[in-house]
Amino acid sequence: MPTNDQIVLDQILEQRKKEIDPSADDSSFFELFTAEQVLKDFDLSYDEIESGLIGGGQDGGIDGLYVLVNGELAQEDLDFSYLRRDVDIEVIVIQSKTSSGFQETPIERFITISDDIFNLAIDTKSLKDTYRSELIDGIDRFRTCYYQLVGAFPTLRVQFYYACKGATPTRQVIRKGEKLRAAVTAHFPKAHCNVNVLGASDLLDRARQVPKTRYVLTLAENPISSGGQVGFVCLVGLRHYYDFITDDSGNLIRPLFEANVRDYQGSTPVNEEIQGSLQSRNREDFWWLNNGVSVIASDASLGGKMLTIEDPRIVNGLQTSREIYRYFRDSNTENEDRGILVRVIVPKEEESRDRIIKATNSQTVVQMASLRATEKIHRDIEDYLRPMGLYYDRRKNYYKNEGKPRERIFSIKRMAQAVLAIVLWRPDTARARPSSLFKDEESYSKVFDPEYVIAVYALCAATMLHVERLLKSSGAALTAKDRNNLRFYVAMHVIGLMTKSKRPIPAEIGKIDTKKLTERRIKNSLAFVKKEYEGLGGDDDVAKGSALLPVVRGDIERRA
Repeated sequence: MPTNDQIVLDQILEQRKKEIDPSADDSSFFELFTAEQVLKDFDLSYDEIESGLIGGGQDGGIDGLYVLVNGELAQEDLDFSYLRRDVDIEVIVIQSKTSSGFQETPIERFITISDDIFNLAIDTKSLKDTYRSELIDGIDRFRTCYYQLVGAFPTLRVQFYYACKGATPTRQVIRKGEKLRAAVTAHFPKAHCNVNVLGASDLLDRARQVPKTRYVLTLAENPISSGGQVGFVCLVGLRHYYDFITDDSGNLIRPLFEANVRDYQGSTPVNEEIQGSLQSRNREDFWWLNNGVSVIASDASLGGKMLTIEDPRIVNGLQTSREIYRYFRDSNTENEDRGILVRVIVPKEEESRDRIIKATNSQTVVQMASLRATEKIHRDIEDYLRPMGLYYDRRKNYYKNEGKPRERIFSIKRMAQAVLAIVLWRPDTARARPSSLFKDEESYSKVFDPEYVIAVYALCAATMLHVERLLKSSGAALTAKDRNNLRFYVAMHVIGLMTKSKRPIPAEIGKIDTKKLTERRIKNSLAFVKKEYEGLGGDDDVAKGSALLPVVRGDIERRA
């Protein structure tokens, strides 16, 4: 007889699937749900979660494999070589089973595959006949990150998660977990390896953890408050600020820094100076030597020396915050009594919020591409798409947290890929180097050009939605790898043919009626692109390389 937790979990799975991914089968959705709960602390988007899902034939008993560097998901075109110290590499391996009881087999399969993942002497090319390409890509991502950062002497953390709908794991399952840890530490003796077994009650507990929106900041002195608008300038003890930015387990709360455009830069002269002032016990208080931190919020209210902040986001001060975090984590801070200056601002309008983010981050040397989400064009796209049931997620996970369907949420990166493929005819770049777009002013301005009619972005989003939906259908019979490789070329081809132009301009593309974007048109484009893709080798190199694009472009031009 099922327990109450098992019954409730099934109800939640059914409800969530209906809300965010009704077309998924139960097994696939359970894999997504499990990965979402396991990775909740990292605040990943649906696109990021899906990028690590592997389940299918030749998966080695793994449904998900994720590599995170200092809490940031490692993807194909990301470069972490700038990090020089305090580097954490975390490998998360997930197996999800819809069975109502725990079994030893999943742990045994973890043991078997751990040698292929963590034995660096094994060439992944020799595994091509054993595992599917998505799994090999995940293994390569881990090794690339490790080799790239080996000079920083990274801390390696390996987390295995076996999840099912069972109630209590057996002693044999727990015992096999010890063997799994030994298999990993045989290759990396100093690695921190944990084996986590999640049943129905554990998954329910994680699912019930909603993003925290209300925080309390303890002040050292009464703050200075603004007149007509809500805002406070506060002196906060370093220890209380550390408590503000960490959870009960002492981990940094990453969503607090969502609006801050720069990730932690590691060992830089500025950060070394911040850490040096923290470590020294000179007469100067810390806030005398540091610019402090800026926080924006939806509301803030003062009660005594306690400031209650609703939905805070640290928009400037990530480097300072990370150094304070490291200081309290690694040093003796028993007698610490210094303070930091914290500005808490409650902007009344979204435009004001974005101006604050841009202004506070433009005071130091920052890549301008990092500030893009604050620009007017992205607010315009968001507002234009919303009535169409398309959600432009320029504020990461805003719509995910609102429970919107995952396929209808478009991140800035996903939108950029769509425009690259459909408008600029660069599906190869969309597939191979989407993140590099934001490092290059010229490329970025071609994708997010204020001169484009806004309908172009709606057309690109709707096209990708239709193409991806068809490619996922059982009739297409494509692997996740092939879907990812084909989708941008299919989108380019079908829209190119619909314009009836040898080289359509953005205005022509914006006029296309998406009601005429029929399944038959997409299937015809898929048939053509798939044939040419497979003829050239049918792999990542073809999708990222230069051979397939002229073939697709030539077919559009011939039929114009």
